[in-house]
Parts: sequence; structure tokens; C-alpha cells
Amino acid sequence: MRLRVEFTTEPFDLDEAPAHAVVAREIVTGAKLDAVDVGPFGNTAEGDADQVLSAVGALLRQSLEAGATRVSLQVNVIADDRQGGAAGDEGDAT
Repeated sequence: MRLRVEFTTEPFDLDEAPAHAVVAREIVTGAKLDAVDVGPFGNTAEGDADQVLSAVGALLRQSLEAGATRVSLQVNVIADDRQGGAAGDEGDAT
């Protein structure tokens, strides 16, 4: 199974990336994940379920330890070419 995680850490600082944001980004960029995209207001990464869940656990622990007061995240099951379609896809009805 493949997963996509989208996350943000708070509080925001528009002048300089806070330590908790740097830590979270280092975790996802250092993990064996695909399609990592980091930005000032949100970050995404995709990969194997075990890799994503391991990275999520680390980013929660370490970003909170680094001063985050909130971590918002969403995890979605995404299409896995080995399964032949998108998760929840019932196929074309036409």
C-alpha cells in the first residue's frame, strides 16, 4: 500500500523557518519517501506505507520536542500501480 502525507507545523514564522519546521522537513527529506515537496505553509510526501508511517511517527515526536505547538496532518491511501488502480476505485462504469 502507498500513502501520501500532508502536514504543517505551528506556530508559523514568516521571517525565518522555526526549528520545529526544519526538523520536520529534515525527517521527510531524509526518509526513503517519494515525491517529497516542502513549502512554507505545507509539505507532502509519498511512499510505501511502512516508510510513511515511520516518518510520521518521527516527525510528530521530534517536531513537538523542537517547539511545535500543533502538527496538522492528513494521510491518504493513494494509487498503487501494483494493485492496478486507485484506492477505492470501482472501475469505469461505462
